[in-house]
Amino acid sequence: MAHANAALTPRHRLKVAQLVVDQGWPISEVAARFQVSWPTVKRWADRYAAGESMDDRSSRPHHQPARTPAPTVRRVLELRWRKRLGPVQLASRTGVAASTVHKILVRNRLNRLTYVDRATGEPVRRYEHDHPGSLIHVDVKKLGNIPDGGGWRFVGRQQGDWNQQATPGKPKSKYHNPLMGHAFVHTVIDDHSRVAYAEVHDDETAATATAVLARAVAWYAARGITIERVLSDNGSAYKSHLWRDTCAALGITMKKTRPRRPQTNGKIERFHRTLADGWAYARHYYSETERRQALPGWLHEYNHHRPHSAIGGKPPISRLTNVPDQYT
Repeated sequence: MAHANAALTPRHRLKVAQLVVDQGWPISEVAARFQVSWPTVKRWADRYAAGESMDDRSSRPHHQPARTPAPTVRRVLELRWRKRLGPVQLASRTGVAASTVHKILVRNRLNRLTYVDRATGEPVRRYEHDHPGSLIHVDVKKLGNIPDGGGWRFVGRQQGDWNQQATPGKPKSKYHNPLMGHAFVHTVIDDHSRVAYAEVHDDETAATATAVLARAVAWYAARGITIERVLSDNGSAYKSHLWRDTCAALGITMKKTRPRRPQTNGKIERFHRTLADGWAYARHYYSETERRQALPGWLHEYNHHRPHSAIGGKPPISRLTNVPDQYT
């Protein structure tokens, strides 16, 4: 990329140099034609004759005698990983300026604690598959059912408890079967595009999970995506023979996360937080039925209109091509 104030682009620099070196034009005549100074023409002609690139050279110095010693850098990074300290605290422990510590952290991509894995202290290594369908993430988000009249988040704890007691089919006490009072959102998200699919069910059994997977595969296929791999946690549904056989029938390779490492499936974990904020608890729903009916509309908003920071502020559907209703 040329400098912002450069008079010549790399293509025009090459043309200038070729006129002087290859065709023998006088430097002054080329300078007048391209409205630049003769030293500029001579510089690019000399570089062309020497076989150098027509792009701008880096302004980085060849030598940095005042650069922070490597042992100090390692000490700063070690304390950052182990202690989660900020630049000021790190500066007092390592004997360098806080501004220098900040530059070290930025250079090593540790300037934000969100870049550091809480469990291990190691830098978070992000990845993204290179095309849609190469990998999908699946999981289940468990939510409490909303009683008729509204839940405690919007009407208060006392009124919420009354509504729950009065709602048919909901547990009457903590000793009842907890599955009666929960909704299970089976979620699927494409690793490359972040296009998401979800269904709400009353259980998280293998039969339900495999049926959701089959419908999700068909839904993605209608949008030009062929699913190749599926990544899940080690839940009972995903460890079942039915899940294994369904994946084999669909031609999908199964992958599992490491036990007790939800970070491995981080994209869908982050989607669950967005799902909760944008749909599940976004407004006052007067019944569980009303909330479930709002899910398709929110998914459309998420896929087609909501900017996604991980893909340059564009909606997920923008990473697909020739999709029906892509711009609605």
